[in-house]
Amino acid sequence: MIEMAPVGDGLYRRGFAGDTFNTAWHMAMALGDAARVGFVTRVGHDNLSEAFISELHTDGLDTAGIGRDDDRSMGLYLIELDGVERSFSYWRNEAAARRLADDPVSLSASIRQADQIHLSGITVAILSPKARANLIDALGIARSRGAVVSFDPNIRPALWSSVDEIRSTIPDFLHVTDIALPSFDDESAHWGDATPGATLDRFRSYGVAEVAIKNGNGPVLLCAQGQTSEIQTPCVADIRDTTGAGDAFNAGFLAARLLDIDPATAVAHGQKMAATTICHFGARIPKNSVPSISPVQHARS
Repeated sequence: MIEMAPVGDGLYRRGFAGDTFNTAWHMAMALGDAARVGFVTRVGHDNLSEAFISELHTDGLDTAGIGRDDDRSMGLYLIELDGVERSFSYWRNEAAARRLADDPVSLSASIRQADQIHLSGITVAILSPKARANLIDALGIARSRGAVVSFDPNIRPALWSSVDEIRSTIPDFLHVTDIALPSFDDESAHWGDATPGATLDRFRSYGVAEVAIKNGNGPVLLCAQGQTSEIQTPCVADIRDTTGAGDAFNAGFLAARLLDIDPATAVAHGQKMAATTICHFGARIPKNSVPSISPVQHARS
């Protein structure tokens, strides 16, 4: 999506963002040459769409999975800040990304070579019921050949018709998920979970093997490799904007796991990425400030 982020004095900076894009971009910057990261979506043929694809090329992301629509463009959102907390206004009803999974053949081709696939509840929410079914089928095929699927439910009520639709749809995707990265405030609000432990129990009931539950500045509840632990979240000074913190955590965690770094250390990478993000305005860290992640770091430690 096109992002309009406040920079002070009533001024906004135009950029590109969106939850899964934020995660993919941060992963690409953090991993460098250690892995190839691509982004799958649909855009238009207009100047902003061209600028988006050009930026991805410049930043080294694979754009082979980006489709084009003649009659649609990108969605747009505007961030408003109250202190360091944010709220959003969206314009995306006619976004080309809503057609992401309409064509099952094209969708399957776009993820055929992926070792790891990440999606979110926003991805799911903007799709038609038929497209959701196409996506579940494609993820199932990808998992059968060894791909790892990660999913952040990232619930945005305005995108759903009702709580009942959320509750009837999200589990379908959790059944094809290997790594879940929920936020406890979302799960508590829409499922009534009293504690992160209740969220963990519910996700494990869907068969998710690895779960890292984000909880703001509270500890991350991690379940991986048959073990459950709480990992404290370090305090962060000079917070400017909390936009994109969860997406950045996902990026640090998933980049580390892609390199086969152990889950607890991956949480620390996620926390570091999130902490860096909230010390800047907007949903993405300036490119030269993104914490790097490499197998060499851990081979030497």
